[in-house]
Amino acid sequence: MKRWLLVLGAVVAEVLGTMALRAAIDQPWWAVGVVAGYFLAFTLLGFALGEGMPIGVAYGIWAAAGVALVAILGAALFGETLRLPAIVGIVIIMVGVYLAQAGEKAPGREAVLES
Repeated sequence: MKRWLLVLGAVVAEVLGTMALRAAIDQPWWAVGVVAGYFLAFTLLGFALGEGMPIGVAYGIWAAAGVALVAILGAALFGETLRLPAIVGIVIIMVGVYLAQAGEKAPGREAVLES
């Protein structure tokens, strides 16, 4: 459970860092938020890996959730367009990440399967 919370924190930090990156275009002082957000995101992602989360799963969830949230927040906060093809693409990415995660072996499961 701890590793999932760490990945969730990494997603939130990355999304905040990316939103700050967009805001920094108009107001450069937001660059502080960019650096802080990405630093925290990579730190939390590293901790999740240290807790035993497979890198493919951690990165996939981090990236897919980040893409989806950034697209939604970009539309809501900055008036960027989010059309149907983009929404379909985001859903496909998220389904792909789910399928990749579902294909990972659960810890200790291989011992049960070999018995």
